[in-house]
Amino acid sequence: MILFIVRVIITLIVVLLCAHFLPGLYVKDTTDAIFFGLILAVINSSVRPVLTLLTLPISIFTLGLFLLVINAFTFWLASEISYGVHISTFWGAFWGGAIIWVTGIFTNRLIWSRRTY
Repeated sequence: MILFIVRVIITLIVVLLCAHFLPGLYVKDTTDAIFFGLILAVINSSVRPVLTLLTLPISIFTLGLFLLVINAFTFWLASEISYGVHISTFWGAFWGGAIIWVTGIFTNRLIWSRRTY
């Protein structure tokens, strides 16, 4: 449970930083960013694996680049469900999803070291 909270906090910080630097991504306040991080975590753990499995032939054909579109879609979907986060352009969703994805990779590497297995 602690690891989940750490991931949500890191996602919250990255979303707030992205809102300041990315055009097309607006966050109303910190509370809305917290709920957005929770919603994004639920979507990434439930909807994203199904989408990845359904689009596996396209992902293989594009050598994995279609996964960036899936990341943008899940980022946009989380913003549609949450109240205070708004994405006005495709590129805001694309770069926001890509940055959250890369941050998630680094967070997983830090949290799940070989000592935790």
